[in-house]
Amino acid sequence: MRKIIIISFVFTSLCSWSQNQKENDSISSDTVQNIKYSYKQLIIPGVLIGYGFWGIESGQIKSFNHQIREEITENIDRKFSVDDFSRYVPALSVYTLNAFGVKGKNNIRDRSVILGTSLIIMTGTVFALKSITKAERPDGTSNDSFPSGHTAVAFAGAEFLYQEYKHQSIWYGVAGYAVAAGTGIFRMYNNRHWLTDVAAGAGIGILSTKVAYWMNPYLTRKLFGNKENNSTSFLAPTYDGKNFAVNYIKTF
Repeated sequence: MRKIIIISFVFTSLCSWSQNQKENDSISSDTVQNIKYSYKQLIIPGVLIGYGFWGIESGQIKSFNHQIREEITENIDRKFSVDDFSRYVPALSVYTLNAFGVKGKNNIRDRSVILGTSLIIMTGTVFALKSITKAERPDGTSNDSFPSGHTAVAFAGAEFLYQEYKHQSIWYGVAGYAVAAGTGIFRMYNNRHWLTDVAAGAGIGILSTKVAYWMNPYLTRKLFGNKENNSTSFLAPTYDGKNFAVNYIKTF
């Protein structure tokens, strides 16, 4: 299967931002350092990833996968491609909310580095596991079913939205996770993934963002030192099961 490399350049100007947004940009990266390290944060993603791997070898879990598939796809006349777009909604919501004056936890530079780091970790992990496991998709079209890349992107964004806006309202995170869960359900509805693929993808997405937050203080010091800078750029690779894309994003 041929992989298509797409390089896209996104330039966003912050010159005309409102006073509220400027105040938000003045928040230092010290806020990220308030993220606490706790093994409890690994429980949920660990369980999801573990269940996904368990399903690769367990006949009982495989049987359950087929039962879920039959129930979800029963009497389906058409497919809906909403999952191709909904996977990006949680992450994009962070920037949309900020544009409308709802302050997130971190400034534009730090949150962009965090998102870029998360996507790099997530995409690398998903791509590697697809190449190693070679699990067949439910519709039999290819052998790159495990884990679900769409679901991983959606849950990475949902955790990103939760971390940035949980101090404003927990409902932002709830909404993000609802969209991410819907993305996973539609991947099964469209007969593209098994339940275990979706579970593992969700765990990888959540864990990737958590790791990105833990790494950010170190990356910020290495990339920018201790000086505040309104300009930043990063590479954000994505993989949708067929095509691999590398997005170069620059804010100034």
